[in-house]
Amino acid sequence: MSLRLLYGFHAVGARLRVAPQSVRELLVDSARHDARMRQLTQRAQEAGVQVQPVDAARLDALVADRRHQGVVARVEALAQPTTLDAVLDAAGEQPLLLGLDGVTDPHNLGAMLRSADAAGVHAVFAPKDRAVGLTPTVAKVASGAADTVPYLMVTNMARALAGLRERGVRVVGTAGEAGDSVYAADLRGPSALVLGAEGSGLRRLVREGCDQLVHIPMLGSVDSLNVSVAAGVCLFEAVRQRLAPP
Repeated sequence: MSLRLLYGFHAVGARLRVAPQSVRELLVDSARHDARMRQLTQRAQEAGVQVQPVDAARLDALVADRRHQGVVARVEALAQPTTLDAVLDAAGEQPLLLGLDGVTDPHNLGAMLRSADAAGVHAVFAPKDRAVGLTPTVAKVASGAADTVPYLMVTNMARALAGLRERGVRVVGTAGEAGDSVYAADLRGPSALVLGAEGSGLRRLVREGCDQLVHIPMLGSVDSLNVSVAAGVCLFEAVRQRLAPP
């Protein structure tokens, strides 16, 4: 089985909590002896994970000088659903999905996976040709959510939306010029929220594949939000509606 790297306290700590058996090796900065490091290494040792102190230069080389905080782990990929149909089959009556059309920044994806986990999203999906994959940077920013929220790469975004609609999922896309506010959309039933890249937004065929287009009301001087912030606003509007008394 192929291994990949996770780095940073949040990402590595979450993997030790969720699936410690998948952590093959934990490399830690031999110069760090603070309480946070002691707690992490103790958790790893209790789970039977090999902990190897190394110098910071080796960690820098492993993750290309990214901010690893003195913690890098070699881990196995976790088994997750590989298709949207499989996600829907397992999700029950009220699936909530997040579609991303053209998001290529790993920091944005990591932040959105973290919001998706908090909002109970069943899967995040994106096109293979216009999206960032699950890089170590994504995993670090996601703070463990990359292991808990399936991230699916679909061949054709418009076709994927058509498949969701065939299965009774309402597809709601975001567009700054849309007439409806996100707060007016009904997100209580099976729903997929779809956001486009900053600047270009949703592609034409993706827009046409939505049941409804909505905007986030902007009351200040700026005319748009970072896509990860916009995703959080939309997802937690869905959460608000789903938790509201009938």
